[in-house]
Amino acid sequence: MNNEKKDWALEQDLKYNRLTAFKLFAMTSSMVISVNELAPFGKTGPTALFYLLIAGTAWFVPITQMAGEMASIDGWEKGGIFTWVKGSLGDKVGWTAMFYQWIHITVGMDTMMYVIIGALSITFGTPWFNTTPIVRFILMMIILWGATAIQVIGIRKIGRIAEWLFILGIALTVILLIISFFVYLAQGHPVHMVINWHTIIPPHLNGTTLVAFVPFMLAFCGGEASAPHVKNLDHPKSYSKVMLALAATAICFDLLGSMAIGMTVPKGEIQNSTGFVYTYGKLLTSIGLPGDLLQKIVGVMLSCGIIGELCNWIAGPNQGMYEAAKEGYMPKFFAKTTKHGVPIRIMILQSSIVTVSALLITFTSGADADFAFNVSLAATTAQYLMVYMIMLIAYMVLKKKHEDYHRMYYMTKNPNLSIAIAILALVITVVAFFVTFVPAQGTAAGLRGIYVETLIGMCAIVSILPLILYQWHEKWQKE
Repeated sequence: MNNEKKDWALEQDLKYNRLTAFKLFAMTSSMVISVNELAPFGKTGPTALFYLLIAGTAWFVPITQMAGEMASIDGWEKGGIFTWVKGSLGDKVGWTAMFYQWIHITVGMDTMMYVIIGALSITFGTPWFNTTPIVRFILMMIILWGATAIQVIGIRKIGRIAEWLFILGIALTVILLIISFFVYLAQGHPVHMVINWHTIIPPHLNGTTLVAFVPFMLAFCGGEASAPHVKNLDHPKSYSKVMLALAATAICFDLLGSMAIGMTVPKGEIQNSTGFVYTYGKLLTSIGLPGDLLQKIVGVMLSCGIIGELCNWIAGPNQGMYEAAKEGYMPKFFAKTTKHGVPIRIMILQSSIVTVSALLITFTSGADADFAFNVSLAATTAQYLMVYMIMLIAYMVLKKKHEDYHRMYYMTKNPNLSIAIAILALVITVVAFFVTFVPAQGTAAGLRGIYVETLIGMCAIVSILPLILYQWHEKWQKE
């Protein structure tokens, strides 16, 4: 009887959760490659090139390769960053890193939903969607809980949905934007950005100039979040290749997409939550196409693409948190899944926290949609960078003390070189973390204090919570 149950469980896992390399690429791409930050990139101006290349090549590529190496270690396939950090730094730190990764997206989902609502406000000609707090909040709840409810169909089907939504809503819209941009340039239209060595490199590196670096870091966060799914790959060794392809694709998309916005729209007209769709309208009209109509179509496509991204952020980190719950880091109530292996109770808990953060940020910002966007963007970045600090230290310990662990993939065979690369990534991470607390440019004087206080409060609460929960670890393990 037990064997029959095991065979049935295996059959269900294969049926609902098996992934191809492309499907994992699509799922992870929809978590990393996004249009959420393209408007802030374009608003930054020529220095966007400098920040993008630093974040992409000196930080994102090493992070994805370290994730690939750690995920390929025997016995480290499940749990993602929770398992990796626990294996190097112990249970308590592993749980803390997993908690940081899981809870950061509670604010990150707010950022995604603000962009969706901004796009819909242009699509339907209803700017009050974006400027009336109560309307904005109601729309966020419909999007959030709808995306949570759909999780019950299983990882495999979510992966298929994400694959198509990513292609149609993110990849296709960015590609069309880039093509339209090249047509715009070929027709000889004016550009609003001068690119040379003097404009690309910031003249002064201080809090005011470096704060523009924040969205560039967030744009490349999340590459490791799909690691819990490596066990579902048809060929697990392909994980590292998927991550390399992801890094190259993300850099190209962000580089060309941000330039398309920054060079075709005056800086003063770019709003963070609506800039992508707004640019489409102006750009397409400029090259002789019906911009008003196509802008509305793009707004719908973009909204669908980001909803797919939202679904994957609900699915990904919750798989790792489920592994932690099974090991007694949370009450056993949360260590339950549906028949398709979906940890729906943890997902409901996460969406409840998102609801609270959305309530706080949305009504604090009032009619200022960009302030809400900037706060959620900075809070998400700061909390996620806390994860990477721990992950990078864990990787360095792994290379120093546990090089004998068998793995299918190495970032580099030279442990000292690997540690040096990790140190560089750690320095970038620490600098970016402190910069997130500097109010974004354009923040109203009366809101600057609220901006800083909100960020400090969120990071303080997030830092303390996993340590408090860990005190009940032994009790929950015995349940």
